[in-house]
Amino acid sequence: MSGLAITPTSGSPDARVRRGRRRSSGFGAPEFVAAVVVLFLLGCALAPQLFATASPTAVDPRAAFSPPSLSHWFGTDESGRDVWSRVVHGAGTSLLIGVAATAIGLLLGAVLATIAAVGGRIADFAVGRVLEVLFAFPGLLLALLVIVIAGPGPVTATIAVGLSTAPGYARLIRGQLLQVRSSDFVEAARVLGHGPARILFRHILPNAVAPLFVLATLGIGQAVVWASALSYLGLGAQPPAPEWGAMLAAARTYLATAWWLTAFPGLMIVATALSTTVLGRGLQRRSREDGR
Repeated sequence: MSGLAITPTSGSPDARVRRGRRRSSGFGAPEFVAAVVVLFLLGCALAPQLFATASPTAVDPRAAFSPPSLSHWFGTDESGRDVWSRVVHGAGTSLLIGVAATAIGLLLGAVLATIAAVGGRIADFAVGRVLEVLFAFPGLLLALLVIVIAGPGPVTATIAVGLSTAPGYARLIRGQLLQVRSSDFVEAARVLGHGPARILFRHILPNAVAPLFVLATLGIGQAVVWASALSYLGLGAQPPAPEWGAMLAAARTYLATAWWLTAFPGLMIVATALSTTVLGRGLQRRSREDGR
């Protein structure tokens, strides 16, 4: 009897814990749906003509304010333009702004974090004080200040959103760099006589880059929301450009009579932010489990 192994039954706590670990180790249904939405948005951005054949700027006054139907899936706006085509073509503009702003924020944050992490106490103190000043301003308010100084426009809005997200990225990347710098393989490289530049570019930065992809996935949705908000305020893309925030701004006058003009661009903004966030959280959870 003493040599027999006791196997946990399917209803035992150990078995339930193992099943939970197996389920958490992979992507579930939310992540799968989010990935499908992201792929659809990328398809709309790269090849909008495959999803919408009508021109997003073609005007047809006779079809103005047509509700959603088989001929116009998302209805038409005040000028008779097909809302479905405008929403599809707007994916390219909105995602381009979101990706570019995220890249700017990550790049600037990585530079500040690298200076703070490997530049010594004085550099770390100086960068820390700059970040504290920037954190005193809400992100969207900081973007508005940049636009007030540089002037409105989609390029300015992209730069403004990127600059406003840089402090958050800098703090996260700095912590990652400090963790990698104190690891055993970096200490071994120092013992072997490798110079500071070689250690930084060959050992520290490559091992700290992996979490940046997760940060980028999480940040794109936020950047799209902020860029749409700036366009809604008239500080980003301008009508009649097929951009989701600009479409919301142009349609707010007709909110009571043509609900579809604001509903569908708003749903696209929500779907983009939600899908990228869910996908980024899934990647973040997966990376943490892989690191255990």
